[in-house]
Amino acid sequence: MSYSKPKRKVDDEHRQFQERWTLQYFFVEFNGNATCLICKEKVAVLKEYNLKRHYSTKHGDQYEKYQEDEKKKRATQLQRELTSQQTLFYKAKKDADAAVEASYVVSEMIAKAGKPFTEGQFMKDCMLKVADILCPEKKNMFNNLSLSANTVAERITELSSDIYDQLRGKAGVFTAYSVVLDESTDKTDNAQLAIFVRGINEKFEVTEELLSLCPMHGRTTAKDIFQQLGDAIERAGLPWNRLVGITTDGAPSMTGKKNGLVALVQRKLEEEHADPAVVLHCIIHQQALCSKCLKYEHVMSVVLKCINYIRSRSLQHRQFRAFLEEIEATYGDVLYFTEVRWLSRGNVLKRFFELRTEVKRFMEDGRMDVPEFDDPKWVMDLAFLVDITQELNILNLKLQGPGQLITAAYESVKAFSTKLRLWKTQLSAKNLSHFTTCRSLVEEGIAFNGDEYASAVENLLQEFDKRFADFKAHRDTFELFADPFSADVESVPTFLQMELIDLQCNSELKTKFRDAQGNADKTAQFLRELPPRFPELSKVFSRVMCLFGSTYLCEKLFSAMNFNKCKFRSRLSDAHLEAVLRVSTVNTIRANVVRLCEQKRCQVSGKK
Repeated sequence: MSYSKPKRKVDDEHRQFQERWTLQYFFVEFNGNATCLICKEKVAVLKEYNLKRHYSTKHGDQYEKYQEDEKKKRATQLQRELTSQQTLFYKAKKDADAAVEASYVVSEMIAKAGKPFTEGQFMKDCMLKVADILCPEKKNMFNNLSLSANTVAERITELSSDIYDQLRGKAGVFTAYSVVLDESTDKTDNAQLAIFVRGINEKFEVTEELLSLCPMHGRTTAKDIFQQLGDAIERAGLPWNRLVGITTDGAPSMTGKKNGLVALVQRKLEEEHADPAVVLHCIIHQQALCSKCLKYEHVMSVVLKCINYIRSRSLQHRQFRAFLEEIEATYGDVLYFTEVRWLSRGNVLKRFFELRTEVKRFMEDGRMDVPEFDDPKWVMDLAFLVDITQELNILNLKLQGPGQLITAAYESVKAFSTKLRLWKTQLSAKNLSHFTTCRSLVEEGIAFNGDEYASAVENLLQEFDKRFADFKAHRDTFELFADPFSADVESVPTFLQMELIDLQCNSELKTKFRDAQGNADKTAQFLRELPPRFPELSKVFSRVMCLFGSTYLCEKLFSAMNFNKCKFRSRLSDAHLEAVLRVSTVNTIRANVVRLCEQKRCQVSGKK
């Protein structure tokens, strides 16, 4: 049997470049290769024989005539020229990389501002004009920016893809996640289903991002929505058995007991042998529905009649504003009322009440007869509605915002219910400490019927108790998460009792929790440092921490969608719309622009 000789590996010989080769053969070392100073060719193997053969066969006849001093001078000159070329190339490459990075940054700004893709060329033209004035020697750097409409659209799509890829990477390590979804129509009457995900990993790090914006060009039944949700979950690599919560707007297609989306999701979880998901109706939407039980149509109808009379006619509107300016009123106009804008009623009523004297005088000039202005009972009803809607607006604002823990939102609702009980008692006793608008009328001598308004508050309280039944069903779990050291051990499930006792008896952990209480970031840090001997409690805490309390993120996205896909951009494709909205609504993930730049080369955009 014959054995073949093992092949020699040049890299294993550790050859080193000799400085004398520069003078003898006009070679220098660059990036591990020997480079000829004369013809710029490279010799891969650092071996003197190879360098000598290259020099003698290609340049020997020309350079052998030089004396040693002349050869040294010539080598130094050639080496200086090569260094200059390399520096110039490096600078050009660096400028090109900077131009690509700048194009990504500008494209991201365009997406977040909701501007059209063509805005990039306009911004480039502005930068060139500024460069002409401030730094004309650097104008060429701005000219290298690629900001044509196609380039901006491509950059935004790539930013969106990078964000989604990072989300998929994080989704693989989620220990629990929940989804919130809502559906709305865009400018072209196409239904768009927005799905957001909030997931949590073993380190209690929360990721809250847009999972998918699904166009639905046909029907939007519960089965269709479930299909879109399932596809989005599977594309992201999210396992069904880790879905712990689903929050909707409470529409019949979402919450139907037999064939609604929630029922289909629970059926899927049962097939996956997973625990049922926590199902919640958006807490902000429920609060808005509760406020509708205040039956004061006789007040709203008159207010809207006056506002519409003033603002729906251009002449009347101009005359009214001129009238307010003439008498130096506090405000310069009345506000429009929009039913779908939850905060508008309180703002409209407050402005109207403060301008009621001016509106009455304006109407009395033969324009419209409004006898309600002379009715003290009607004016008092208006004042009560102003006070109560202002409080409802304050609650509504507390429930809004990204990343809000569900326990904090529910605590705000519980606090408002407690306030309603207090107000009911105080109104019955004609105590108007918290109803400043009503108190101002009483000081003017207008009668106040406390029992009537206490009854209205009682109806509102009953509506709150009925509407938030789904949140009350999980009240014990929410309270355990909010303050485990004050929880009643006997009221929690038996599999948590032993761990809860150990936790409550640990004074060090109790001190850390009290320091972190009330701060979401500090609470997450406390849970991260929780010892591994509390596995069941950690599981419960992570499930609660990733629940959505409202569809706020969906509503915010639909506002951005209507701004982007408006009548001037109605042909914006579904793919570009999703990319723009993903970039503009990104929350916990940032696009890796450096990595994207490494995959690109600079292309100068110009005008046709």
